[in-house]
Amino acid sequence: MTALLGAALMVTPAFAFPRAQSDQGTSAKQDMKQAGRDTKYAAKDAGRGTKKGTKKAYHSTKKGTKKAWHKTKSTTKGAVHGAKQGAKEPQ
Repeated sequence: MTALLGAALMVTPAFAFPRAQSDQGTSAKQDMKQAGRDTKYAAKDAGRGTKKGTKKAYHSTKKGTKKAWHKTKSTTKGAVHGAKQGAKEPQ
């Protein structure tokens, strides 16, 4: 029984070793492919985030500019109206 076990242990590494080398080659190749895919997906995610941030900044700036323009327009009209009244009724 011990001889059979010893023989089995001696033969098993011989069959396993060549396959382990080819697995490592395939594994390294697959790892490189996966790394490339991961990089691609990370770049896409970063691009989407940049696009979203840019759009949000653009719309916020546009909204703030319109709000400031309307307030300035209103204040200017009020100042002109007040000046007209002050000219008609000096104190």
